[in-house]
Amino acid sequence: MKQTLEEILAQVEKPARYIGGEYNEAEPFDGRLNYCICFPDVYEVGMSNLGIKIVAEAIRGVKGAYVDRCFAPWPDFGEKIKENGIELYALGNKKPLKTFDMIGFSLQYEMSYTNVLYMLDLAGIPLRREDRGEDFPVIQAGGPCACNPEPMADFIDIFTIGDGEDNMRRLAELKIECKSKEEFLRRAAEEVEGVYVPALLNVVYGNDGKIKGFSPDKKIKKALCRDLDSAVYPKKFLVPNIEAVFDRAILEVMRGCYRGCRFCQAGFLYRPVRERSKENMVETAGSLICTSGFDEISLNSLSTGDYRYLRELIPAIKESLPGVHLALPSLRLDSFDGDFVQESRKSSLTFAPEAGTQRLRDVINKDVTEDEIMRGIRQAFEQGYTGIKLYFMLGLPTETDDDLKGIRDIVYKIRDVFSARPNRLRSLRISVSVSTFIPKPFTPFQWERQATREEVEAKIALLRKELPLKGVSFSWNDYALSEMEAVFARGDRRTGKVIEAAYKKGCIFDGWSNIFKTDEWYSAFKECGVKPSDYTREWGENEILPWDFIDVFIDKKFLLKERRLAYDGKVTGSCLSGCKGCGLHNVFCPKKDELSAKKGTSKRGEEDL
Repeated sequence: MKQTLEEILAQVEKPARYIGGEYNEAEPFDGRLNYCICFPDVYEVGMSNLGIKIVAEAIRGVKGAYVDRCFAPWPDFGEKIKENGIELYALGNKKPLKTFDMIGFSLQYEMSYTNVLYMLDLAGIPLRREDRGEDFPVIQAGGPCACNPEPMADFIDIFTIGDGEDNMRRLAELKIECKSKEEFLRRAAEEVEGVYVPALLNVVYGNDGKIKGFSPDKKIKKALCRDLDSAVYPKKFLVPNIEAVFDRAILEVMRGCYRGCRFCQAGFLYRPVRERSKENMVETAGSLICTSGFDEISLNSLSTGDYRYLRELIPAIKESLPGVHLALPSLRLDSFDGDFVQESRKSSLTFAPEAGTQRLRDVINKDVTEDEIMRGIRQAFEQGYTGIKLYFMLGLPTETDDDLKGIRDIVYKIRDVFSARPNRLRSLRISVSVSTFIPKPFTPFQWERQATREEVEAKIALLRKELPLKGVSFSWNDYALSEMEAVFARGDRRTGKVIEAAYKKGCIFDGWSNIFKTDEWYSAFKECGVKPSDYTREWGENEILPWDFIDVFIDKKFLLKERRLAYDGKVTGSCLSGCKGCGLHNVFCPKKDELSAKKGTSKRGEEDL
């Protein structure tokens, strides 16, 4: 006998994930456009995401648009609703997803791709776009992974690439205007900035299996929000029914990053740097706290220490919101200032040196010296911190065993700094976490190969031998998971059939290491005749890349120059030391004139070649 939803909720873990009714939820209504934001991970992760909050706010600004939300059900709930013929529904109006006009997926990481198929399947929506007619919603996707949309091109009707504030509003307006899905997709591709419709692009392959070209040969330019202060930003957040991963208010103080780390995709995708004013942030902070009851605010950006008003913003928020704690995300050691965190909760601080030696930090353009690392650590200890989390990568271009042993040396030096302090009341805890380097699109390392399993296992063994120290924990990620991420970061349309095959073998929640099904994934590749090594290999600099039809305004010649400087071990430095000519200065860069006036050297005085 079929069970009701109420009966199912009584049997599953954390039923509050599936009931809606969060504090600050708007009253549901039947709109001229009914749009559902789908986040392909669990409720606690999705409710922490700022991007979907901004997109929802943008669409709500369109007259007659109703915005709802849905998250990937944990397997216990997913299995139960499928067994009992209950289709996946939105949390606000409780209507099945397939009754909406448009569904938007936020693609934050590659290993969420099977969850997109999982949610479509639970909703009773055909997986492939070619099988969906007018009776089904338009399936849209955005987020950072949309910069290479090709692995998901068979499943998504329309991608939005770049900043979502303006183009998502315009897309919603256009959907209301158009009488058919075909008309909407055609006009969106022609009229809306940052829109890619896979059905309108053909990929041409050569006899060697490599991409020969695209038809039509037209660049899709990313959407760019030029003024964050005037852009939409939510003044209140939904308060989760259960504790979220980040259970606090979030202020995006700036977008983009000056630094130019050669491995960092976000640092290039979100260029140029655009800052919000201090006054805007103080006002928004007050609204978020007063409407939510949160007692903590996170000051978010890719490099919050570079926000030029930070020293003024922190005391201004503390004065207007006494008793509210401030949190800063992972900090660059050279921009760390103890004053920034002196009032925050004293648990542990996270730093990301990325590499163990100065030589390798120069290769990746992590323009930070060992003296700066130790100075940042000292300031952390002076503020009472006794826990330090350190993140490094392995398998970086040109890496040697000496670079890995440099990680051990940093740990020893941190212990020495701590031991030299008087009146130590607690013992030091150091957490060292390493992840396998993944070459990503639109970075100077997009052509690099990924280290093999054997190479990574040897590197882990070396570090395990070097780091059996009291008070030091050491962790690393699963190689197969990193390999899959690399494949789908640089994948073409042929990898889409692997994603579908893996889903049909039961692969979901692949970003969760305790659920990731290694054997099923490798079986899917074999079944589809696709080799992971075809995507983790080194790519030729003259090869056409699967994402070459996307224009994020970063000049490919600039990326190649940066790649060669990396192999020469030369530091370019950040934009703050002078304009580097990445390509955005020809399109839009708020600080173009100021940066161009500088000499273009790194802070360590090396020439920008």
